[in-house]
Amino acid sequence: MPITKLEQMFEALKSKPKKRLVAAYANDAHTIGAVSNAVDMGIVDATLVGDETTIRNVCKQDNIDVNKFKIVQEADENKASAKAVALINAGEGAILMKGLVSTDKYMRAILNKENGLMESPNAILSHVTVIETPKYHKLLVVSDVAIIPLPDLKQKIAITNYLIKTAHALDIANPKVALLAATEQMSLGMVACTDAAIISKMGDRGQIKGGIIDGPLALDVIVDKESCEIKKLKSPVAGDADCILFPNIESGNVFFKTNTKLCGGELAAVVFGAKVPCVLTSRGDSEKTKLYSIALAATLAK
Repeated sequence: MPITKLEQMFEALKSKPKKRLVAAYANDAHTIGAVSNAVDMGIVDATLVGDETTIRNVCKQDNIDVNKFKIVQEADENKASAKAVALINAGEGAILMKGLVSTDKYMRAILNKENGLMESPNAILSHVTVIETPKYHKLLVVSDVAIIPLPDLKQKIAITNYLIKTAHALDIANPKVALLAATEQMSLGMVACTDAAIISKMGDRGQIKGGIIDGPLALDVIVDKESCEIKKLKSPVAGDADCILFPNIESGNVFFKTNTKLCGGELAAVVFGAKVPCVLTSRGDSEKTKLYSIALAATLAK
């Protein structure tokens, strides 16, 4: 059965082998609390890389048993990120998580040419978010909202594959992937439309496998069947999409923040393109968001 609520990942993970998570610069209460809950739920084992005194103080303040974690001392956030990546490369973890370190420093550790986590020199890093919103009947897997400002065609193809892979991990056997543009009409002057048409045809020809792909599609017809009926649009994806590919970071970022800040939605987020799933949430995100993101990473981890 497809996973339709984020919390359903917890139950699904009980039947899978437990993975070890390594948290980079895990000095904050939200990160430690989320990891603690994940350990208690049997989702992961955990290594916290950061300042041991700070970690112990946070655990004491929040009544968390610090002995459930392996702690690796490193008080500097840059060195902590590099050390966390080194542990992954040494086979001592299958999931990387961002703690209190800033996103640019976290990404720099992942992208390091000599000691980073890139699968290959040509690998494309992208941020995939799974959103649960009260106004939609199932989860939405979307990208990119945080890393690639203006993806070109090659990057969009990679992102499409990441979306499909994430949907498969959520037991969505044949996900419907919508390629967003300002209109569902074919406009030659809009790159979002022409790229969407190319990727859709690649899906038709089997060059991108594992899902049903259609675009260009405007947001209203992507998520609303009534809009499709009014516009007399026939599409195997429209009105029932599982995934949305955004043409630029502005549209993706606004969509995901609108859902979480105005619509009461919740999310899980990871970075694709590295050797392991990398949890990437904002330092200000809730403990619940971080916990869901850990669960998504564990669902995707090999």
